[in-house]
Amino acid sequence: MENGTEVTDFILVGLTNAPELQIPLFIVFTLIYLISVLGNLGMITLILLDSCLHTPMYFFIINLSLVDFGYSSAVTPKVMAGFLRADKVISYNACATQIFFFAAFASVENFLLAAMAYDRHAAVCEPLHYTITMKKSVCAHLAIGSYVCGFVNASIHVGGTFSLSLCESKLVHHFFCDIPAVMALSCSDKHVREVVLILISGFNVFFALLVIFISYLLIFITVLKMHSAKGYQKALSTCASHLSAVSIFYGTIIFMYLQPSSNHSMDTDKVASVFYAMVIPMLNPIVYSLRNKEVKSAFKKVWGKAKFSLGF
Repeated sequence: MENGTEVTDFILVGLTNAPELQIPLFIVFTLIYLISVLGNLGMITLILLDSCLHTPMYFFIINLSLVDFGYSSAVTPKVMAGFLRADKVISYNACATQIFFFAAFASVENFLLAAMAYDRHAAVCEPLHYTITMKKSVCAHLAIGSYVCGFVNASIHVGGTFSLSLCESKLVHHFFCDIPAVMALSCSDKHVREVVLILISGFNVFFALLVIFISYLLIFITVLKMHSAKGYQKALSTCASHLSAVSIFYGTIIFMYLQPSSNHSMDTDKVASVFYAMVIPMLNPIVYSLRNKEVKSAFKKVWGKAKFSLGF
């Protein structure tokens, strides 16, 4: 490599070097990860077990939970291990793999949230044609398209990042391998790849947000025309959970990635990344369960059957 060296591994700086914080942070992150895993896998299991939840909206929630489990698992276990040992080395291949799956699942979630907005539009604006508009084949195509676009997007980013000449420094100023942090190690001209990263990410986010904006604009117009207070409240409750997930996800991703590297503060990015990579996957199943009467009802039924079968 020109002006560089062959890199076989990286050293992750981590969140903090303070020895007294390692165990408390390990406990906190372990709890967050356990809640995330149990919440997302529990949501998937609950929807699969209750036939009343076999609708387009819950089909997308299953995929959202699967994606949240995926990109949380791509980051959190390695971070937790880093708190328990002084050695925070990650191999070159493991770093590339972590970036790939994190970027892939985050991109898939981006497109899934847009698909879910379209689903909410169909439910509120065209309720009589909902079963036709959102039939199984349409839902399957939207989900498959989200996964294909997400994994292609991740491949482009990983290829662009690791084709750069890396300098002798192997110190990644982050607690996991993220694209801006690894790009900062390059001693070659990375301007073109930064522009490509911003353009592709910007297009993906802009496209998804455009679909979400148009969907909710039409929903808002439909709601304003409703003369029934009950219908008005039902429409708002239908969209409330999705709007919460959209606000949390896009607020963080825009802050993190859609800015030049010269404006990045790694310490600020670390805090945002904790929220983005670990807290959001934990919050989504909570948002979609606690505020949803159908999920609560399904949980009570499944729990009742479980107690009966166990003889309680």
